[in-house]
Order: sequence, then C-alpha cells, then structure tokens
Amino acid sequence: MTILSNLFPYKFDKKYTKPVAYFSMEFAVDQPLKIYSGGLGFLAGSHMRSAFELKQNLIGIGILWKYGYYDQERNKDGTLRANYVQKDYSFLTDTGIVFPITIHNHTVHVKAFLLKPDVFNTVPMFLLSTDIGENDYLAQSICHRLYDSHESARIAQSILLGVGGAKLLDVLERKTEIYHMNEGHALPLCFYLLNKYKDLEEVKKRVVFTTHTPEKAGNEEHSIKTLEVLGFLQGSDRETVLKLSAPDEHNLSYTLAALRMSNKANGVSYLHGVVSRKMWEGYDGICDITEITNAQNKTYWLDTQLDTFLKAGDDKGLALRKKQMKRELFKVVANQTGKIFDENVITIVWARRFAGYKRANLLLRDFDRFKKLVSNEKYPVQLIWAGKPYPEDYGSVDMFNDIMFKTKEFANCAVVTGYEMELSGLLKKGSDVWLNNPRMYREASGTSGMTAAMNGSINVSIPDGWVPEFSKHGENCFVITPAEDESNVEMEDDTDNNNLLTLLEKEVLPMYYDKPKAWMKVMKQSMKDIIPMFDSNRMAREYYEKMYMADASESKRKKSKKELVVI
Repeated sequence: MTILSNLFPYKFDKKYTKPVAYFSMEFAVDQPLKIYSGGLGFLAGSHMRSAFELKQNLIGIGILWKYGYYDQERNKDGTLRANYVQKDYSFLTDTGIVFPITIHNHTVHVKAFLLKPDVFNTVPMFLLSTDIGENDYLAQSICHRLYDSHESARIAQSILLGVGGAKLLDVLERKTEIYHMNEGHALPLCFYLLNKYKDLEEVKKRVVFTTHTPEKAGNEEHSIKTLEVLGFLQGSDRETVLKLSAPDEHNLSYTLAALRMSNKANGVSYLHGVVSRKMWEGYDGICDITEITNAQNKTYWLDTQLDTFLKAGDDKGLALRKKQMKRELFKVVANQTGKIFDENVITIVWARRFAGYKRANLLLRDFDRFKKLVSNEKYPVQLIWAGKPYPEDYGSVDMFNDIMFKTKEFANCAVVTGYEMELSGLLKKGSDVWLNNPRMYREASGTSGMTAAMNGSINVSIPDGWVPEFSKHGENCFVITPAEDESNVEMEDDTDNNNLLTLLEKEVLPMYYDKPKAWMKVMKQSMKDIIPMFDSNRMAREYYEKMYMADASESKRKKSKKELVVI
C-alpha cells in the first residue's frame, strides 16, 4: 500500500530484515512530542532511534495522547499542580486511515497518525487516536490522558493500543512476524491474535514481551469479569482465560498472562532478569525470561563537544565545557527559583520519576545532618531535585512538596519543575553527581544515570538495576553500601541515609575539592565505560539476536547454565 511504500529511507541491514512491530504505551523521542511520562518512554524512544540507525525493519505503535501526561506547574504557594493542555503536532502525518474496534460492546473509531523517520530520526511510528468526530465524547476521551486513573479508561487504553495497533497492521497489510510488547499494557494484542489464529501456540510464535518492574503497581491486574465486559479478552473462552490467570480465578495479571502468551520475555537488567525469574518461577506455562539491559541513545543524549575533548585527551577542554553546561542548567534554576548557583561548586542532582521506592527525600531523612551538609563552608554543595509524580500518587506529590518546603530556605538547594526531555538533558549535562538511591531490588534498570555518565556526571548510586553491570567504586562511580536487611523499611532507610551521607562527606566531596585530578580521572573513566555497553544501539541489536531471531530452546539452555553461576 502507498502508506508503507516509502516509509523507510534506507535498505534494511540483512541482519535485521525480519519485520517487527513494537508496542508501547509511551515514547520519548524528542521534547516536542509529549506522549511519555518517564523511564519506560525514554527507553522506548531510544529504541526507536537506534533501530533507525541500525537499519532495522521495525515500526513503533503507540497512542497520540491529546493532553500528554501532564504539564508540571506550581500553585501560588509553590506546591505542585498538574495542568492538562491540548497538544497539537504539525509534524505528524494524517494517514487518512480510520478503522473500528469494539470497546464495551460499542464501536470506537480509531485514526492513525504517522511520525515519519525524517522528523526525529526514528523508525516509522504509528500513533493511534480516538479523539475524532466519529466518536462520542466518552470514546474520544480514551486517548486524552496517559495512564488515566479511572479503571475502565485504563483498560480501554490497553485495548486501543493492543487491538487497535494489531488491527492497524492488518489494515496496512504489513507483514509482521514479531509483535513486541514493551510492558504489559498492550496485552489485548495477544487476545486479538488468539482470536485471529485460534491457537495459543500460533500466538506464542509471534509475541515477545519486556517486563520493566518488580513493583506491584507496574504489574497491572484487573477483574476477569470487568476485562470481559470491556472487550479486553476479545471473546476468548472462559477456560482459556482461567488457564492464563491461574491460580487466580477472579483477576488477570497482565504480566503473568503475557509470560504465558509469549515466546520469550526479558527483564531490563541482568539483576532484574534474576529477580523476575524468581518472581514468576512458581507459575506453570510461562516462557523463558532472559535479560537485555536497558540503554539510551548516545546520538541524542551525548554532548558532542564534551566527547570531542574526551577523545582528544583534553582535560582542560573537558573542565571548561562542563562548567559551560553547568551555567546553562543554572539559568533554568535561577529562572524558576530565584537562586543563583555557582559553577565552581559541586552540583548534585536527583532527577527521575517521583515514586516512593525511589526515595527522593532520602538525603533529608536525618535533617540535622543534612543541614550540616548544605552549610559546610569547606566543602560547599548545590542540590537540585526534579521529577514528575503520578498526579494521583498523593504520597509522592506530598514528598515533592515537602522537599520544596524543607529546602526553600537554603540558597544552594532547588526543586525545579517541568521534568521532560529537554530539562532532563540539561540536568545530566549540568550536574557533577547523579544521585540514585532506590530501595534495593526495587529498581529494574533506571537508565537516567547512563545518560548522565555520557555527559561527565558521576553516578552515586545504590547497586541496583543496571548499576552492578557498570560500577567500579572509586574508579567510574561511587556505590552506596545498601542495608543488609530489607525486611524493615524504616531501618533500611535509616541505614541507607547514613551510608549515603557518609559517602558524600568522606569520599565524594573531598575528592572533588582536594583531588581535582582524581575527580577528572573518575569522570573520564565513567564516560569511557558507559559507551558502547549502555548505548541503545547495543540494546537494539540484542533484541534482534536474543528475542526476535534466536531459538527459544537454545536461549533457555543458555540461561539455565548461566543461572547456576548467578544464584
């Protein structure tokens, strides 16, 4: 068809000719396209960019969110306010394709928009919308807010992504051999294929699945009865659904069902692969779970000037460029908070999605000790927090506001809003230290530290997620010793807070101020070690090799042998 005829501005590399469709609820490909909330979207966006660079036969399937996630603003007293503003994108192509799907026994019309490769250097991406005149308001609202808090709306969004995306591929007559679900949101895709092929084994041949989190909130589940009524299950018989939900006869876990309907699955770091296999090892009928560590696209994130100085061995150039990038970040801080930061002072940034287990406020837990840290004249520090809480996660919203109130009196502490791709880049380039302190074994990957390292920001991190695959303490990062006992959250937080502050006081700050050459050495080693392992081109290659092309039984044999070494 004409829609597909000129989508790819290149000939496929012969290693990557198998046609793949990648389904994700969110994509972060560039600042202007605001259809993402956090790490899942950043990961998906980098994947789309690297697939383009590697000439892979892959297309992206997502949703065109009318209001995006939300615009992060402030109330009069400085507290967080979520604002919803309509987004319009002249750079998207209206394909003219409109087709029906069924949700809650009602016909819902779906319109497909296309993000062409030459806009942001991605593979072709189709974005689905129900916000068209053919639908009533309720149907139009399905694509209004990413991660709508209403249960029926959330389920309808999954149907739009999974069923709508699969049906679009049929409408396009695009040959697709592999359907890749980035997290469980697109699970209705599997039921659509089951309805199409009438055989679960035929579905498994075509589907692979990436699980992103051990967190309960990230492993969505709903009542089977509710899913059935809304059309999520695509008419699948009760016996089949109960086999997929077993041993639970009332609720369907998206993750468990995806593991039972896929040929292969993966965790998003080596450690997360181990954790995921342990999580699901007691369940029958699940596929092999391997691991492909997340990564980020260096073409987009890496500062080219900094990289040039690194390759030339120009330490003076590196130092001057780093200060220049700090000044660019400090303009944003001054504009938002009225606080003027100093380029010669070590700048520590905590910036990522606000969620309880990520502990944005860990540094403030012993507040008297925190005050000594930020008041130290010998080793002065500057601290910046940024990140978007889920609007209905009131605990995280309160944490954001509490940090703002507690640090407002300090001229060297700032909480900034608008944590999207542009600000994320400024923070990574303008920070000296990238702080990452989740509760141990709760962070599946956590990719922000990768792009920080690309830009000369040194990771100070709990050894969770991707970090153990990278870290060499004192050589390319600083590792926070985690509490040995995670059974008591309060004690764990106390221990981790003490160990973090001690690390900053005894190692990080003294090195920065007293041993600048040693600091430069760590920074350079960090920049060298992050590439190519944590560039998403490596990741995109691995998905073809380990998920799209590799034989499942061979993969399982390799994993089993490897596991003996790990456990």
